[in-house]
Amino acid sequence: MMDLLKELTETNGAPGFEKAIREIMKREISKTGATLMNDHIGSVFGEKHGSTNDGPKILLAGHMDEVGFMVSEITEQGYLRFVPLGGWWSQVLLAQRVHVQTKSKTFTGVVGSKAPHILTADERNRVYPMKEMFIDIGAKDKDQVKEWGIRVGDPILPICPFELMPDGDTILAKALDNRAGCYTALQVLQQLQNINHPNTVYCGATVQEEVGLRGAITAPAIMEPDVAIALDVGVAEDGPGGNPNKAKLGKGPLITFLDSSMIPHTGFRDLIIEVAEKHNIPYQVDVMLGGGTDAGKFHLFKKGIPSLVVGVAARYIHSHTSMVSKSDLENSAKLLVELVKVLDKEKLHSLLKY
Repeated sequence: MMDLLKELTETNGAPGFEKAIREIMKREISKTGATLMNDHIGSVFGEKHGSTNDGPKILLAGHMDEVGFMVSEITEQGYLRFVPLGGWWSQVLLAQRVHVQTKSKTFTGVVGSKAPHILTADERNRVYPMKEMFIDIGAKDKDQVKEWGIRVGDPILPICPFELMPDGDTILAKALDNRAGCYTALQVLQQLQNINHPNTVYCGATVQEEVGLRGAITAPAIMEPDVAIALDVGVAEDGPGGNPNKAKLGKGPLITFLDSSMIPHTGFRDLIIEVAEKHNIPYQVDVMLGGGTDAGKFHLFKKGIPSLVVGVAARYIHSHTSMVSKSDLENSAKLLVELVKVLDKEKLHSLLKY
């Protein structure tokens, strides 16, 4: 299944430009026999019924988009100015290779930077602002850029090939935020094919999470779920200078207790921890004051629905590359399948009782 994750990460999908990822999701969902469903802005899900048709409706959603950029200006000299799609730290950009996508072709460019030999003392000691950066695609002038078919509004994506590292567990790739969630949703759907459970499960992914949780607003209207779980990544802090008490690669799925978009439903949170401990599935907990996930919108749908965030720890997200643990992905899918098996009407009623 690493071939699938490789395809998901190496395929480009900036916010608002998720078509290629959506086609992969639709193909893989169809393989399971699930019924395809979509909203009107591009989110896609597979509907899979369990042993009954009146059990709880469970939404499991990754998001298809990755952080990227958009062409905002073409200079007379043929360089591209750009604006961010999602959250970026300017310091990670200089001299990085990117893909500029047009309707018919993809061009390689590099985020321009001065050679160190000509930097002033002031330039050496400050973070170069993104608004002063440009992308060099090797064009001679503005006219040549237009001849190539590059236009203002075209998406720009990082370049980073997928690689399984020598330990056999650490995955290096771009866009693991959040193709990891897409991959997990597909794995759960595949594993549920031969498992008896009392629910209707909707596995898939939203669009435009990185620019304001937009697909998470429209997606629940498709199925009107009883509970929802956002499948995403959290920040690993197991590198030099990190917090040793925070999330680490390889220590199990990450269950978020707090972020800037949501305090999860405590009963639902306790239930998934109970399931993890019963089945000896390792897990970690996360409290993060910055950032948010699609669950920040899911839990506000109509009267409100119990919601959680389940994901994996990731290093270096919102940059050109990131790392996650293969075993964490496997245990995330295992945990979600076990949760689906026990979340029946009786347990749902207890969650909704106040």
